[in-house]
Amino acid sequence: MSELKLSLAQWSLHRALEKGELKAVNFARDAKESYGINAVEYVNQFYTTQASDESFWNEMARKANDHGVESLLMMVDEEVQLGDIDKNKRTISVEAHYKWVHAAKLLGCHSIRVNAFGTGSPDDLEASLVDGLGRLTEYAAKENIHVLLENHGLHTSNAHFMVGIIQQVNNPFLGTLPDFGNWCLNEEWGSTDPLKQCTNSFDPMEGLKTFLPYAKGVSAKSYYFDSDGNETQLDFHKLLEIVKNSEFDGHIGIEYEGERLSEPDGIATTKKLIEKVWSSLR
Repeated sequence: MSELKLSLAQWSLHRALEKGELKAVNFARDAKESYGINAVEYVNQFYTTQASDESFWNEMARKANDHGVESLLMMVDEEVQLGDIDKNKRTISVEAHYKWVHAAKLLGCHSIRVNAFGTGSPDDLEASLVDGLGRLTEYAAKENIHVLLENHGLHTSNAHFMVGIIQQVNNPFLGTLPDFGNWCLNEEWGSTDPLKQCTNSFDPMEGLKTFLPYAKGVSAKSYYFDSDGNETQLDFHKLLEIVKNSEFDGHIGIEYEGERLSEPDGIATTKKLIEKVWSSLR
C-alpha cells in the first residue's frame, strides 16, 4: 500500500477561470496557498493562446517551482479526433498534439492526457485509434512524455476496449488516467452526474481495476455530498480501496465537478473525504 499523494485538477476551478475570477497563470500558487496541495494537473483550454510560447511555459515552470508545486500532466481537449477514420485528419490531430507535448515537457510534467474519440465502425475505430495513438505516443516517448487515455464517454469508457488499444500499440509510454466518474457509455465526455443524461454506464469498479495496471494518475471525480461529507454518487471507500490495494503509486487528482457547492468548498470537501477514507483503509 502506498502513501497518499494528492494533486489538483485545474478543471475543478473551471467556472472561476472562465469568469475571470482566477487567472490560469496563478494555478500552481492557488493550489498550494488555497488548498495545501503541492501537485497540479493543467487543462490546455486555459492556455490556447500561449500553446507554443516556450518562454511562457518556462515562466510557468518557474512559478510552480517557486511555490514548491510539482507539475504532473497537461489535459488536452478540443483537438481533431485521434481516431478519425480519415488518415489525413488523424495526422492533423497527431501533429496538433505536439505543442502540448512540448508544453508538458517544459513544465516538467510526466504526461499529457488525450481524448480517444473517433469515427467509423467499431473495427475501423479500433484501427484508427491504434494508428493515431501509436504515432502520437511514439513522438511523445522521444520527449519522455507519456500519453494517457481517460474514460471520457462512449467507447472510451469501455475499459476493456481501451486496454485492447493500449495492448495493440504496445508502447510503455501509452497509459491511462482512470476517472472515478466518467463511465457513461452513451454520452460524449462520459459524465455520470445524475443531472446529465447517462442511461448506460460501465461499472466504475471494474473500469478502475482494468485501467489501474496502466495508470500514471487517478482522477477522483466528485459531484455531490451528504451532510457527513460523503460523495453520494460514487462509492469513494470502494474506489479508493481498489487504488490503495493496487500497485499504483502516483497522485490522486481532486476533480470536483458538482454544481451545489462552490468550487473551493467542493475541492476542500473532496480532499477531506479522500484523506479520511484513505486513512481508514488497511
